[in-house]
Amino acid sequence: MSTDSSPNARPLQIAEVERISILGSESIVCGFHLVDYIWTDIFTNLAAASTYVLITDTNLSALYADKYKEGFAVAWAHLRPGVVAPRLLVRVLPPGETSKSRATKSEIEDWMLAQKCTRDTLVMALGGGVIGDLVGFVAATFMRGVPFVQVPTSLLAMVDSSIGGKTAVDTPAGKNLVGSFWQPKRIFMDMAVLSTLPPREFSNGMAEVVKTAAIWTAEEFDVLEAGAEDIRAAVLEGQKDSEDMAGLTIASRSEAQSLLLRVISASARVKAYVVTHDERESGMRGLLNFGHTIGHAIEAVLSPQVLHGECVAVGCVLEAEVARRMGHLGDVSVARLARCLRAYGLPTAMDDAIIRGLVGEERLRELRPQRLMDVMSVDKKTVGSQKRLVVLKRLGETLEMKPTNIDDSLILEVVSEGVRVAAVAEVKQQAVTVVPPGSKSISNRALQLAALGRGTCRIRNLLHSDDTQVMLAALQAMGACSVAWEDDGATLVVTGNGGQLQRPDAELYLGNAGTAARFLSTTVNLIDAQDGSTVLTGNARMKLRPSGPLVDALRANGCGIEYLEREGSLPLRVQHAGRGFPGGHIQLAASISSQYVSSILLCAPYAQEPVRLELVGGKVISQLYIDMTIAMMAQFGCTVERISANEYLIPTGAYENPAEYVVESDASSATYPLAFAAITGSTCTVPNIGSASLQGDARFAVDVLRPMGCTVEQTATSTTVTGPPRGQLRALAEIDMEPMTDAFLTAAVLAAVAAGGEDRVTRIRGIANQHVKECDRIEAMCTELAKFGVETENLADGINVHARVLSELKAGEAPSVHCYDDHRVAMSFSVLACVVESGAELRERRCVGKTWPSWWDVLARDLGAPISGSDPARETRSDPVKAEATSVVLIGMRGVGKTTLGRAAAMALNREFVDLDDFLEREVGQTIPEIINRDGWAAFREHETRVLRTALTQAHATGAVIACGGGVVEGAANREQLRAHAGRGAAVICLTPNMEHVAEYLSRDKTRPAYAVTSDIHEVYARRLPLYAESCNYEYLVDKALLSGDENSEGHGAWTLIERDFIRLVQFATGRELNRVDLRGPSFFVSLTAPSVREYLPAKLEALTAGAQAIELRVDLLGSSEFAGADFNDARVASSFLAFVHRQFALLRHNSRLPIVFTVRTQAQGGAFPASADTLRVQLLRSAIQWGAEYVDVEVDAKAPEVYAKRQNSMVIASYHDTTGERLQWDSEFATEILMRARACGDVVKLISFARTWDDNTKCQQFVQQHHSTAMPLIALNMGYTGQMSRVLCPCLTPVTHPLLAAAAPGQISVRQIHQARSLLGLLPPQQFYLFGTPIAHSPSPCMHNAAFAALGLPHTYELKETSTVDALLPVLEHPSFGGASVTIPHKQSIIPMLDALSPAAQRIGAVNTIIVQNGHLYGDNTDYLGIVGCLQQAQLSAHTRAFNESVALVIGAGGTSRAALYALHTLRVPHVLIYNRTQARAQALCDEFSSLFSNLAVVDSLDAASTLQPTYIVGTIPASDLCVPDSLFNTHGVALDMAYKPKWTPLLESASRRKWHIVHGVSVLIEQGIHQMEKWTRSVAPSRAMGDAVLAKYSEF
Repeated sequence: MSTDSSPNARPLQIAEVERISILGSESIVCGFHLVDYIWTDIFTNLAAASTYVLITDTNLSALYADKYKEGFAVAWAHLRPGVVAPRLLVRVLPPGETSKSRATKSEIEDWMLAQKCTRDTLVMALGGGVIGDLVGFVAATFMRGVPFVQVPTSLLAMVDSSIGGKTAVDTPAGKNLVGSFWQPKRIFMDMAVLSTLPPREFSNGMAEVVKTAAIWTAEEFDVLEAGAEDIRAAVLEGQKDSEDMAGLTIASRSEAQSLLLRVISASARVKAYVVTHDERESGMRGLLNFGHTIGHAIEAVLSPQVLHGECVAVGCVLEAEVARRMGHLGDVSVARLARCLRAYGLPTAMDDAIIRGLVGEERLRELRPQRLMDVMSVDKKTVGSQKRLVVLKRLGETLEMKPTNIDDSLILEVVSEGVRVAAVAEVKQQAVTVVPPGSKSISNRALQLAALGRGTCRIRNLLHSDDTQVMLAALQAMGACSVAWEDDGATLVVTGNGGQLQRPDAELYLGNAGTAARFLSTTVNLIDAQDGSTVLTGNARMKLRPSGPLVDALRANGCGIEYLEREGSLPLRVQHAGRGFPGGHIQLAASISSQYVSSILLCAPYAQEPVRLELVGGKVISQLYIDMTIAMMAQFGCTVERISANEYLIPTGAYENPAEYVVESDASSATYPLAFAAITGSTCTVPNIGSASLQGDARFAVDVLRPMGCTVEQTATSTTVTGPPRGQLRALAEIDMEPMTDAFLTAAVLAAVAAGGEDRVTRIRGIANQHVKECDRIEAMCTELAKFGVETENLADGINVHARVLSELKAGEAPSVHCYDDHRVAMSFSVLACVVESGAELRERRCVGKTWPSWWDVLARDLGAPISGSDPARETRSDPVKAEATSVVLIGMRGVGKTTLGRAAAMALNREFVDLDDFLEREVGQTIPEIINRDGWAAFREHETRVLRTALTQAHATGAVIACGGGVVEGAANREQLRAHAGRGAAVICLTPNMEHVAEYLSRDKTRPAYAVTSDIHEVYARRLPLYAESCNYEYLVDKALLSGDENSEGHGAWTLIERDFIRLVQFATGRELNRVDLRGPSFFVSLTAPSVREYLPAKLEALTAGAQAIELRVDLLGSSEFAGADFNDARVASSFLAFVHRQFALLRHNSRLPIVFTVRTQAQGGAFPASADTLRVQLLRSAIQWGAEYVDVEVDAKAPEVYAKRQNSMVIASYHDTTGERLQWDSEFATEILMRARACGDVVKLISFARTWDDNTKCQQFVQQHHSTAMPLIALNMGYTGQMSRVLCPCLTPVTHPLLAAAAPGQISVRQIHQARSLLGLLPPQQFYLFGTPIAHSPSPCMHNAAFAALGLPHTYELKETSTVDALLPVLEHPSFGGASVTIPHKQSIIPMLDALSPAAQRIGAVNTIIVQNGHLYGDNTDYLGIVGCLQQAQLSAHTRAFNESVALVIGAGGTSRAALYALHTLRVPHVLIYNRTQARAQALCDEFSSLFSNLAVVDSLDAASTLQPTYIVGTIPASDLCVPDSLFNTHGVALDMAYKPKWTPLLESASRRKWHIVHGVSVLIEQGIHQMEKWTRSVAPSRAMGDAVLAKYSEF
């Protein structure tokens, strides 16, 4: 209404309001457009003030300050015409929680004092909770208290912080810890201001609204639960199209405005009532803290990124779970509360995707249980050591009219990520009855049937789980039905719309609900729309689960469905063109999932014509679930005719809903309490699962538990199981679990301790579909059972479980079970933990929410298992498979080199070498030819099997390298033993030969029985090849021809490289040396793009890898001409390509020491590999792991988990490439979703988008800052020219190119360009490097190292620091810009006390020539010996001299350099070394010091004496020019190296040259050791060519 009492002022616009009483006064005022009303009410009804102070923030000031100033003037003019108006002062604060501080409070008070405000001042708080709390506290203390008014502008402030008089500021110790109670004179809730409320702020406020209803009134909760969309629309959209002053009067209010007013006023009334009866929070008012005790603790850790209401929402769910754990609240109520909060866009778990997206992984890990408990301990609601929580009895009612004291252990259990289950005491237990939740399978079918049916159906015992909530939400979104709840949520009332569906407003997000995804894939085709489409999508795991056969069948039937990401999986887009679901004859492959069949069956009555469904493509899986669907369809009025074994006829029609439908308890879930009885020897009854059940898993007790030794009593509707005495379960020789596949996990954990039976092995079959459930469940069971010491075999269609008696289960620390976010994995292992002495930790306790959210409550409260919360240590997925002690086994054809390579590996690893054939001959007492000639091959194979078992399990199980005979894989038992050995973490390496070389060798070797004719060797190898593959977990290609470039000839020096790289593989496979990139700072890998690695040899590869830490082999670009247009689905072509790639990999390995990134990029992600060749792609990736690739790039798809599970010591880079930038946008939910998917199947995540604007780089960098960490590395960048800056800022493993290469991707730049850009951005500060020593004026080191810095684009400099005293170096070492140094005489020893640590080499040599800065510490190293090692290795390859481990070496000299020379020869494993020095006593002292490193280290008194031992390698370490070197020293073929580099020709080198020895000049060693220095400083490959050229340019004589 309007009033007009002043001719000079506009009319007053006085709103019609609703008043709410609090503390005896109607001081809460609700309405719309209240500005004039507010001032009128203040001037009329509140005590007069001389000054009015309006305090707000900068955001609100821009929107409302002028309105309030103008309203102040207008109201005063109307009410006090002609009277001078009081002062109106406005104070504007920065927005946000940081303003809510003691400092800001002081600033306001000082300002008010400066403005001469007195006790008759009225303070108005215009803003959200921060402004209200702060300004209220100012009012409470200013002049010992002045009146104030609250004008809350956020929904949260309206329903929470503005009511009740709580005022406070934050302190470093926590939120709201300093404050007071000070009641406002008025609280004006102007709903009009909510029209500008951001959606997230709406959700923030609704947390308090839902909370209030949950504790106070079931009716209001029902309204909130049913009206989420209407209420959201009322707040966010209801006023946007209204007239300016709509809602001012009751008559002008829209329906949306009326609803909004009802929701807010109802919540405010509850709080007002509570405050009135308990103003000072002595009891009842504590009810308003429901969700706040835990919520505030979360907020203390995650604010300001996570808002108060978001934290309270999570707190509400967790505190409801506490009530459920105590037995006061049911599953249904907890589920309804969570669902209601989610409907308003709120998170409901600490790791909710909403929170994860706001704070990132690194920050989320700060949310540890103990930290939350510590925060709660200083919460205002804590009394002494007791935490106080509001305990719900049901929705709308609390256990007490005040908070309840709760034990810390119970709260800790609920807030923990994991759960620890301890062993159940072995005492006689009472028989228990357990009622599992409703069947998920039946619940989902019942929901769809009732939604599609006509009429109303009351569904009782419905499973309240994530899956059913997803199904229900999707059906409602399509308008399939309306729903309501009765009986406190125990009954769902569904009113179906008879199959009339409409297009949903948004995509249907189905989480990881596989049943819903499959069923709805057909259902959406029933939508009656002439155009548009519907998208079905899910979480990371759902996008990996197969839907291909169902989609293929629907497409063939005329449905318009397309894949939006990967063929065969969600997300799907279903096009609507008015044709619906055609029907007719449909062929469907049903060998993967019966859900495909049920999906079509359920929708078939609504097809355009009757459906004849024919199941094709092999054995139908889970027939009982199909039967269940048909039986339920009949209960809803539709009869399906089974016209043959795999053919069904479904007539058109409509479902008629029964008045009531009771969902059976879930038979799969029932297996867990029944299994508990079986394993503990107790008795358990499940009252509503029996022989008449529709569910296949109902047979578990009879078909599995009874044969295992349990007593089973089953009626039509109940099942009782009594287990045998603990430890007496019997193994099942073989059981087909195809009718109850989900129950196999329960059977598997029982089989782990079922030690009765002949061989203790339970063989489970018929479960192939379990490879593609929530996870690969068979692989998961194998992996996790191994943690208990239980051996298994993972089969395509089953699993073998080798039982252990209880006392044999792995003792010590409780195993930590990874549950793979799979409810059935978690519940199964919780049963096993009950009989393990140490118990077990289940890492993901919340995953049981999918089917039985209260399982942990049942396990503890009903079954009596001791449980507690646990905070699982993060599983470092990059941890290697350690097999340092377990023996390495070599297999492969005779003549491939097993003995030679095995001996070399054994020496390198300091292990025993065992030739299995020799071992066999010793064990049997006959030679192999004798055994075969006398008893035949069969007898020999029997001996071989026995001896292999003895070697692998007893005599040589650890500490050896075992070389097996070529035919060891012929026997199935041998292959099984080798697989079992590999399963224990050992390396079983197959040596793959060049068969031409093997054939030639065997034609000469007469030590073993020969093949009949040479040509048969190839046939034997072809037969054995799949047997070798089956038996090994690593593979090494032995092909000397690779190193010559001629496939039919042997490269000179090739064997040395083959031996070196084989040792690298063994060290990798055993976890001794993993050759990984340091990801703590920027790092790079160079991408090879040529069709053959040979194009980079011999010189290019070294140059183009300068500055890189790894090298990428782009397999999709290999062999482009040779395999152009080839059909990779042809087995021969695929085999040929695989062999070609193996040769390319081996060639690269032989020519580079860098880690290899093995990549097969598909066409869909910007590569060249055909998408149709998926089988070969996975085979290539699996092979790369066996070849020892340090990194394997795996695209995030359905196959990624399979590769990741088999990664051994390789690290998986889980990658996703969007070559357009349209899908992967860094600030989108999809970016976070794909990150989560990638982290589930990768050790490193690589996300690549395309920059369309510069802002895309900024967003990419923000994404990196939020999600990258050393523990969870992230490669994130944009392609394209505009995206180059994102490459510069990429935190690790940035793909780079080189001027010698074609770029692998648009916008790819070089290491040099990245360094230069980072330097310009201030991200790469210049560092100073030095040479310390004297005299050094003519040293070539500055030329060499500065050339390297320039070549790499680094801003560093290297200069001389000449000094004779080491003390003068201290200021240099302490300077912030010091980057490292070379050290020469006289400081190699005297510098050591100034350093923080020494390398093992520097310690042994007793001298430092290199200083490295590592994490602020000075680290001393020695690269002199590395220079010698590198030069001798190169010389040995070039000169084809004797192997180091078979040679004699001579060191001339006994000074400091000779120490490095001796350590170099030790590194090269030279067994026999001589020392010559003119001063023999010094030589002897050196010999005594180093003698432990060699088999034979001796001093010779002359060089003539040395010549009698014919050394192959001579190292000169003295510069004497008058040294007399006898020619007799060079009688053999060898290498001479002199450390002196001036003059070029020393006496040693001149003499050696005359005798045609290979010569190594000292300058070569100088360059080589300098290269090692540079690589240690920069942690990358040094530009060796640039460094060498710089040195040689200084010394013209070279």
